Amino acid sequence: MNGAAKVPLLSLEEALAHLVARAAPVPEVEHVATQAAVGRVLARPVRSDIDVPGLDNSAMDGYAVRCADLPPDGDVLLRISQRVAAGTLGMPLEPGTAARIFTGAPLPPNADAVVMQEDCTETGERVWIRRLPARGLNVRRAGEDIAAGTDILPAGRKLRPQELGLAASVGLARLPVRRRVRVGMFFTGDEIVMAGEALAPGQIYNSNRYALAGLLAAMGCAIEDHGIVPDDLEATCEALRRAAGESDLVLTSGGVSVGEEDHVKRALAREGRLDLWRIAIKPGKPLAYGQVGGAHFLGLPGNPVSAFVTFCLIARPFILRLQGVQEVAPKGCQVRAGFSTRKPDARREFLRARIEDGPEGSIAMPYGNQGSGVLTSLCWGDGLLEIPPGRSIERGEWVRFLPFAELAG
Repeated sequence: MNGAAKVPLLSLEEALAHLVARAAPVPEVEHVATQAAVGRVLARPVRSDIDVPGLDNSAMDGYAVRCADLPPDGDVLLRISQRVAAGTLGMPLEPGTAARIFTGAPLPPNADAVVMQEDCTETGERVWIRRLPARGLNVRRAGEDIAAGTDILPAGRKLRPQELGLAASVGLARLPVRRRVRVGMFFTGDEIVMAGEALAPGQIYNSNRYALAGLLAAMGCAIEDHGIVPDDLEATCEALRRAAGESDLVLTSGGVSVGEEDHVKRALAREGRLDLWRIAIKPGKPLAYGQVGGAHFLGLPGNPVSAFVTFCLIARPFILRLQGVQEVAPKGCQVRAGFSTRKPDARREFLRARIEDGPEGSIAMPYGNQGSGVLTSLCWGDGLLEIPPGRSIERGEWVRFLPFAELAG
């Protein structure tokens, strides 16, 4: 016994609560063209000054009518008094007449329904109405989508193409968004080299640099890549200062354990502040959080799968909050397990898995090798299957599934 106190494991929820509480959204606001705002986060609520639609209009190609002119059986011959196309305004509809109307065209005054053209037969200047419509049939009411003066998008919303379309529908050419989160990253280790370089004995390619840069880019971050730093304390301190000086967050993988060559931990202690947490998840137990000057620091595990999973589960929610997003936890979904496991782990486990068709419907199947260095499991899988701590899983049991489309998009 060496007398050292054993550090308790934090739950995933505890770790996220600690981190998210420290992540104040970046304060600067930019006004960007709506067309270029996909992936950005709204800094303020967005309000509409207009009704959408602006006028009652037709939802169909057909004939605008006055329901009072139609007999109960709906079979009547009406004179066509006008033609109303989208973008034009019709005249008040005369009693005993119909207006030829097209999708999106404003409803003529006095008209109260549109009979679609399939239920009508046009004969010269007249039309047979063969179906009795109810008032309001095939009519889009003014403001039924958006009423003037209402907020259409809340602050903290990460903008997707559909939100851009909604903003454009009320005439907004520019949107107020928070500036991009700046992330500086570097990697330590004399054993890692870049793809394309020759491998010396004992060296490995730096896959984490590519995977993490891709994850950050997918989140819309501004990335400053400081490359590979030698296993040297002074070099690590210099890289840390440089990255922190121009970033909101410094991100590394590996180098924060107790090994003699793990200099990131000692550099953080010298240049700033470091908290080293052990989280009750598998893969990805070790996580370092700290601050250097005005920048946050996150140190992810070095094993490729551990780094990827820890980024998705922990770093991503943290960065989302820095971006100003309010809802940062992944939603996931429930799926049936297509397997059984009777080796419950004390930690919450996230298996790389994919959805397949089984006799009982869609099922989740894990990759055969769940090692933390097996990158093929991430490419083979559709997402992460969450196994609660201390639980055996029986085939057919409902389990939580986190799609990569949600975690890494």
